[in-house]
Amino acid sequence: MELSLSSQARGELLRTFLAEDIGQGDTTSKAIVPPDCHAESEFEAKSPLILAGMELALETLRILDPDLVTHAALHDGQSVRRGEILARVTGNARAILAGERVALNLLQRLSGIATLTRRFVDAIAGTRAEILDTRKTTPGLRAFEKYAVTVGGGKNHRFALDDAILIKDNHVRIAGGVGAAIRAAICARGDARWIEAEVTNFGELDEAIIERPDVILLDNFSPADVRKAVSRVRQNDSRGDIRLEASGGITLETVRAFAEAGVDWISVGALTHSAPAADISLEIRVK
Repeated sequence: MELSLSSQARGELLRTFLAEDIGQGDTTSKAIVPPDCHAESEFEAKSPLILAGMELALETLRILDPDLVTHAALHDGQSVRRGEILARVTGNARAILAGERVALNLLQRLSGIATLTRRFVDAIAGTRAEILDTRKTTPGLRAFEKYAVTVGGGKNHRFALDDAILIKDNHVRIAGGVGAAIRAAICARGDARWIEAEVTNFGELDEAIIERPDVILLDNFSPADVRKAVSRVRQNDSRGDIRLEASGGITLETVRAFAEAGVDWISVGALTHSAPAADISLEIRVK
């Protein structure tokens, strides 16, 4: 799996993160650690997790010192047990210490997202539904966080506003109704990959069915109402062209019911805005 960033763009982001954390220099290490101190270090999982961001973490350290020797013992997408060693880094101690926090922040954040995503994906196993992310990402980290979702087995929804047309409640109010909004979108589609309309009740659903967008988003429907909506759409879409998405407060406890109601997509903002960071440490020893 690849990030949707060039190597140059990725490196520029990592340098920005390092500059934010290091400032004018690591005064603690300068005071305590000899400049030629050689050390070895290990990234260790402190809890079970799905690994994501390992190479990013190692790249972060190599930016500070290209002579660091890095070795990933495990790779993104792997299930990790508590106590397993994820990677080893040897070389200049000051460089390792200076990059430790940024490397760990990325690794913990992305592994947390991948771990939560895998739980959602496993919860709907055997159904037709797919787990999707949203644009509820950390500013500056979207490419990394959406990558972590794919590592966990989820799929990416829109990366940015220019990807596809997604008509939401505010658009509907401005347009004067779901049907009017969809018609306007169809006329101005351009290169948009799909047209999707959010509906909040069965009246809006009926309007959307008439206009036949590529996707209908059932927002804050109960699982029972989702099942009714799926049936209504399928009855009026003999070719099966319209995909159905459920969204709005869906949790690990309820996601299976939504999947079994027959939708194609289930979008979960919590994958990126509420995933707890994975517990990972970096232990350093003088060699």
